[in-house]
Amino acid sequence: MSLNEIVPDKATIAAYRENGAAVMRGVVDETWQQRLGAAIERDIERPGPFFHGYVPEGGQGRFHGNVRTFEHDPDFRAFCLDSHMPRLAQAFFGSERVNLLYDQLFVKEPRTVNRTRWHNDQPYWPISGRQVLSFWIALDPTTIESGALEFIRGSHHWDKWFQPERFGDTKGHGEYERNRDYEPIPDVEGTRDDYDIVTWELEPGDVYVFQGLTVHGAGGNRTEDIRRRGYAVRYTGDDVRYDTRPGPNEHLKSDRHADGDRLDSDRFPVVIAP
Repeated sequence: MSLNEIVPDKATIAAYRENGAAVMRGVVDETWQQRLGAAIERDIERPGPFFHGYVPEGGQGRFHGNVRTFEHDPDFRAFCLDSHMPRLAQAFFGSERVNLLYDQLFVKEPRTVNRTRWHNDQPYWPISGRQVLSFWIALDPTTIESGALEFIRGSHHWDKWFQPERFGDTKGHGEYERNRDYEPIPDVEGTRDDYDIVTWELEPGDVYVFQGLTVHGAGGNRTEDIRRRGYAVRYTGDDVRYDTRPGPNEHLKSDRHADGDRLDSDRFPVVIAP
């Protein structure tokens, strides 16, 4: 099967819509994996302007994060705009239009024990609407020991927006503006048995797909010799508009958009037009 023929089946779409998260296997072929892997190494060597990294706990390991890398690297840009991923997003949305919101790197090197705390994404983003998803692409074998993502099943139906917070002692990201309509995230890790938590282990080329309000987190990479390179691409559909509310990440805001605007722009490119 060619990449252009990869589509989510009805069961996967139903799982995504009901549970807020699903998994697809073998979505990204070896050629794209190699191109993305090389682009990640370029960004690690010469980080783009929005780099952020954890200060490693215990002085071991390293976390490399970055956003909007498609704006600075041709391989990231080609994957976001010209690959089969926008068509996959359209299938999950059932939309006529698909925009690229942004892309993001999450590289946890071996012995990086820092957790990615529980959160939902959309409060960090200056948008409103329900047709919002992320594809999180594994470029290494990804297990619970190396930092697989975990999701609270059905949490996107809570319609709760949790106050953005810094992810530990993070270089490159400051504090977040408080929004009185947001709630503090509950202590999920301390009360795990109270939640319906689901995860999947991934092989290179497998993909998590999850909705913007799905609560999720990840453990550290406790392995001795296995990297955990994740690359996320975020897309939006017909109902999404720019939202000027307080709270989102400053690096993701746009000074060219007013409240209620469609995203269509160089900043949020239209990848599938009606």
